[in-house]
Amino acid sequence: MLDKKLIGTVLPPHTVAVEAGRLRFFAKAIGETNPVYLDEAAAQAAGYASLPAPPTFLFCLEMEQPDPLAWLKVIGADLSRILHGEQSFRYFLPVCAGDQLTFQTSISDMYDKKGGALEFVVRQTRVSNQRGEHVADLTGSVVQRNG
Repeated sequence: MLDKKLIGTVLPPHTVAVEAGRLRFFAKAIGETNPVYLDEAAAQAAGYASLPAPPTFLFCLEMEQPDPLAWLKVIGADLSRILHGEQSFRYFLPVCAGDQLTFQTSISDMYDKKGGALEFVVRQTRVSNQRGEHVADLTGSVVQRNG
């Protein structure tokens, strides 16, 4: 069983640069055809400082740290029994190429279902830019299947 005393645990922050080339690559990979995601002039004409990040791109950046699964180790999860549960994004300001984003993650909830056969862990990540502005919140959950 996972230790519910770990609810509220704050993990070390990490900072990642948002690069225009990676934004274009990601947009193409997801089939995005809107020129605002591919062309700097179109992005600026639409009012963005530079190419904006497609909505789910922050998940990629959240994973860019030396050990993206470290938080699962902190809670004592059995990686062979983990499934991705849910992911959501809430944006407050645009994220654009050239931004430096800091991700601060905490364990916000742990609960079980089916008499402990399934344990859910919810993490919240606050994302701030280089100006200290709160740009987004990411919420994700994983499920640990128990025998």
